[in-house]
Amino acid sequence: MSRAAIGGSVWTRRGLAAMGIFGLVFLTVPLVIVIPMSFSSARALTFPPPSLSLRWYETFFGDPRWMEAMWTSTFVAAISSVAALLLGGLAAYGLRRGTFKGRDWAEGNFMAPLIVPTIIVAIALYLGLAKVGLLGSLVGLVVAHTLLNVPLVMMVLGVAIREFDQRIEQVAWSLGASWGYTMRKVVLPNLAPSVFAAWIFAFIGSFDEVIVTSFIAGKYETVPKKMFNELVLEVNPTITAVATLLIAFTVLALAAVAFVLGRAGKLKETVV
Repeated sequence: MSRAAIGGSVWTRRGLAAMGIFGLVFLTVPLVIVIPMSFSSARALTFPPPSLSLRWYETFFGDPRWMEAMWTSTFVAAISSVAALLLGGLAAYGLRRGTFKGRDWAEGNFMAPLIVPTIIVAIALYLGLAKVGLLGSLVGLVVAHTLLNVPLVMMVLGVAIREFDQRIEQVAWSLGASWGYTMRKVVLPNLAPSVFAAWIFAFIGSFDEVIVTSFIAGKYETVPKKMFNELVLEVNPTITAVATLLIAFTVLALAAVAFVLGRAGKLKETVV
């Protein structure tokens, strides 16, 4: 390889590294501002905070409206993430193991919510739920969040199923195991880390959803929807405390996913 090629490769790597660092800083700077402001003793948004206080956390936990929004978000995220895990898992398994005609079209259709702009999905769900009488209901909100998170589950589990050796399943079938027994005793135990990761991503995706929720939730308020409404009406410093709690929850959830997947990878290397 010539010196020019080597030099160009080095500069390419440095350029990519610089772009990565810039992107990380760009995403991190808002967190550096929001988190300290959540501990501010000032009555308005002030940075840097004049002194430290927990007043905005006390306001958040002491406000029944925020607590009701938190309960709604948690309930909807819990139910819709489990439903998305079941539907997305079955779809991913069928698409990865099936050989039927039109499989690529079906997979593209499942992935449409990730490709189509969210506002278009929101309008479609608004019209669809209004047709069946579920618009503005808690059931309709769960259904909408489920449909939004099925593609996330399929992406995670699709990769895991593709890497899982199908011959292991075939051995179980040859020994007389049914499909259901094989799934419970062979497939799911091996895919457990990926299943956990898919569920976490679906839970976070549902908990943080605001655009679709604003269209179809009606009187129900989730935490992101209430944050948006509060920002429209007035800039309430309580929002910084809520944002900090959501950031902490997301970081801990992603750390749990990384830990589980890391342990699973080390175990696989040990077995091999």
